[in-house]
Amino acid sequence: MNKKQNYYFQTDLILLLIAFAIISFLAVYNAQQLEQYSTNFLIRQMLFYAIGVGMIAAIQFLDLEQLYKTSLYIYIGGVVLLALIPISPDFIAREINGAKSWYTFIPGLTLQPAEFVKISTILFLSAVISRHKEKFEVSTLKTDIQLLGKLLLYTAIPVFLIMLQPDFGTAMVYLFIAGMLIILSGINWRIIFSLIIVGVAVIASALFVIIEFPEFAEETIGVAPYQIDRVMTWFDPSQQSPDANYHFERSHMALGSGQLFGKGIGSVEVNYPEAQTDFIFSVIGESFGFVGSAFVVLLYFMLLYKLVTLGLNIYKHSPFGAYFCFGFLSMMLVHVFQNIGMTVGIMPVTGIPLLLISYGGSSVMSTMLGMAVVYRVAVEETIQNDYLFK
Repeated sequence: MNKKQNYYFQTDLILLLIAFAIISFLAVYNAQQLEQYSTNFLIRQMLFYAIGVGMIAAIQFLDLEQLYKTSLYIYIGGVVLLALIPISPDFIAREINGAKSWYTFIPGLTLQPAEFVKISTILFLSAVISRHKEKFEVSTLKTDIQLLGKLLLYTAIPVFLIMLQPDFGTAMVYLFIAGMLIILSGINWRIIFSLIIVGVAVIASALFVIIEFPEFAEETIGVAPYQIDRVMTWFDPSQQSPDANYHFERSHMALGSGQLFGKGIGSVEVNYPEAQTDFIFSVIGESFGFVGSAFVVLLYFMLLYKLVTLGLNIYKHSPFGAYFCFGFLSMMLVHVFQNIGMTVGIMPVTGIPLLLISYGGSSVMSTMLGMAVVYRVAVEETIQNDYLFK
């Protein structure tokens, strides 16, 4: 293998992706044993991963400079896809589970653009921060406010379109990603601290209204009844009906029944909705026990650590690449924390998948698309290190 080929062989990222793929296949196969659906999820998941690997290979033909220059057009394309969903006829974008969030190409094959737009938004926000820092080498209060305004505006556009679907959980992911990038962008801490106070006050007020005045929240603010039930169940499960607590109880039962080492492959017994998607971590807990669950958490920690170190190392050569790594890290972090948190009962139930493990074409392929850019960043970081030590 020559030196140029070596650049494209990122062993740590390859091994991590292989580990996530194996765990995903085993977990989806076990979830399939519950026979909730007739679909062969395992075959589809393997296909999604195969397409994702193809994306990683394709992105390597582009460098970070090309991605930087085209980020605006990629972002606009994603926003257009989101904007067309509400006005599309049912045979193109039909309502599923109370939300109009998917394009339907053929029966059984859907595409959720909000998942892919996460990646395009991270790309564009990273480019906005990098371009701003190039233009203003010395920041002032005025330039910081300008940067903050841009980041909030470019995040608000897809968030608004996603809220129209409605998909509150996914919208919160966008806000978390933007918040992390704002913090890491170097904006004056007085501005960030003020923004945090406002954000905490808004969230606390919203929770207070939902908990204390649920009818007002539903009729005046427009909070859906199922969203109120989820918040109320999270806040005080003991006061809710058995139906409202169903997800929590079944998830806890599955996790607890796995004990230390789990029941093994093909031995799941606890039945609950969306086992292959939203509650895949419960399947892992039941199948492979505490040891298997802890190993999955460790894998995510290793991936997040890689993203941190990669972002720090590439920053001098490509701030754009660094900010993309940090934005992608934020996306992974909020998904992992929320999904595992709702499984164990410390977070409210949402439709947020466990990235790289949960079944789902849009989820897997969009995450692999993000990993493709991260992989390209790792390649360029390796090339720069090689030149540095020549």
